[in-house]
Amino acid sequence: MTPPTEEATDSGLSVVATTSMIADLAHRVGGEHVTVTGLMGPGVDPHDYQPSTSDVIKMGEADVVIYNGLSLEERFVEVFDSLSERGVLSIVVAEGISERDYRNPEEDDDLEYDPHIWFSVPHWQEGTQHVADQLSEKDPENASAYQQNAKEYIEDLEELDAYIRERIEEVPEQSRYLVTAHDAFQYFGAEYGFEVVGLQGLNTQTEAGTGDISRLADFLVEKEIRAVFVESSVSPRNIEALIEAAGSRGHEVTNAGELYSDALGSAEENAETYIKMYTSNIDTIVDALKD
Repeated sequence: MTPPTEEATDSGLSVVATTSMIADLAHRVGGEHVTVTGLMGPGVDPHDYQPSTSDVIKMGEADVVIYNGLSLEERFVEVFDSLSERGVLSIVVAEGISERDYRNPEEDDDLEYDPHIWFSVPHWQEGTQHVADQLSEKDPENASAYQQNAKEYIEDLEELDAYIRERIEEVPEQSRYLVTAHDAFQYFGAEYGFEVVGLQGLNTQTEAGTGDISRLADFLVEKEIRAVFVESSVSPRNIEALIEAAGSRGHEVTNAGELYSDALGSAEENAETYIKMYTSNIDTIVDALKD
């Protein structure tokens, strides 16, 4: 067990979180005993995010760095590898989830596992407990606070999970298709009974070609799907091309709204926390598909 640092004892742990979802988790679990610096703001795509020099300095000077893992932050690999040499604790949220629960890519992809674990609320609860356990080991003096904070957050996530399941009941089973810009929602689909189709692969750097757009347009016609969704961290141009391709087949499809996939939204959008983000997503999805 690592003893608490002087900084941890005097002014709380210095925590750097990569994505906005993880920064929110760190705030909830760490509470007053941590100072959290998030590297990626609203609408930032973690697949493509290149850490700046200041990001690298912040991570190297932190007590703890928390990141998702499963190659989500693929441009951080060298930085992550160097953290232990600097005495920085790395907490990988995905390590709180059993490997057997990781989803494999639906098709050939450059990622071994689907990294979008936060779209299963039960997985996010497991990740929350893992973060609490790791912070407790790093800073045992405040372990009881981390564990209590995690318990309260997990209870809030339980309420979110119940809300999601309740709202989904409004969507007829034959209408439970979620078509999005990139393949970020497979954990959502598996957890809540949707067939999910992303125009791009798991990684937003995988470009969709005209063949991909054509095949998905045919799928929309076949399944009589009339609503598709854009994402806050992905360009809408491919979804717009998909809508146009479906229209050329005499099938009207609407852009049913924006979903938050790889990043939270802003306070102005009322999507600045994980719970608010997910609530916004499920309301957008259900309201578009329930009729």
